[in-house]
Amino acid sequence: MPNEQAVSRAVTEFEALRIPTHIGVIMDGNGRWAKQRGRPRTEGHRQGIVALKRLIRLCDKYGVPYVTVFSFSSENWARPKTEIEFIFNLLHKFVEADLNELHQNNVRVRVLGEREGLDVSLQRTIARVEATTARNTGLKLNVAFNYGGKSEIVEATRSIAADVKAGRIDLADVSEDLIEQRLYTSGMPAPDLLIRTGGDQRISNFLIWQNAYAELVFLDTWWPDFGESDFVEALQIYSARERRFGGLGGAGA
Repeated sequence: MPNEQAVSRAVTEFEALRIPTHIGVIMDGNGRWAKQRGRPRTEGHRQGIVALKRLIRLCDKYGVPYVTVFSFSSENWARPKTEIEFIFNLLHKFVEADLNELHQNNVRVRVLGEREGLDVSLQRTIARVEATTARNTGLKLNVAFNYGGKSEIVEATRSIAADVKAGRIDLADVSEDLIEQRLYTSGMPAPDLLIRTGGDQRISNFLIWQNAYAELVFLDTWWPDFGESDFVEALQIYSARERRFGGLGGAGA
């Protein structure tokens, strides 16, 4: 991987970086990182938390207003129980160890996903971190935990259907804007850039409504190794693309 001098040179050589308003990140490759080193998968997850901390600092450094990370999918319940328990404990420890720092750095934290069925102590931890940082005005950090994009849309449409049935809204009032108001990301801009590490090229049920027009960048780097050079590479790729949103673009192509 390039050293810090190379990172600085890359930034200098690409001064016209466009900074996305919202970045989504699929943090993939923890297990493969650990396997390559002959370590348990849990060590990969532990180093993944270290990489998450680096990402938060990078978003703050480069002025990214919103970042949403995919930490635990609703499909991940199929993994071994011991691994799931370890991931949950990591979340606890991350909050306990870093909440004060996040708060002092003016970071607002929100957890997106289904909370029913989670351990009560974990629900309390989530509520505490959200309440503590609720009024912060700096980086908006969203952690997608026990999250699935399809189920998010299902719950949003159920909520709307209940309101239609009860006569609180008319069927004619159902629109894209109304659906977006019922999603976990209500009030947030849609992601401009989606980064996935680990080499796979799919979005894996992550913000599938919100990522409709996101620029997708897939990196071979495994998540525990993700650093500033990878972050800058993703920004360079994003900056070089023309975003047309279904239109013809500047060249009329």
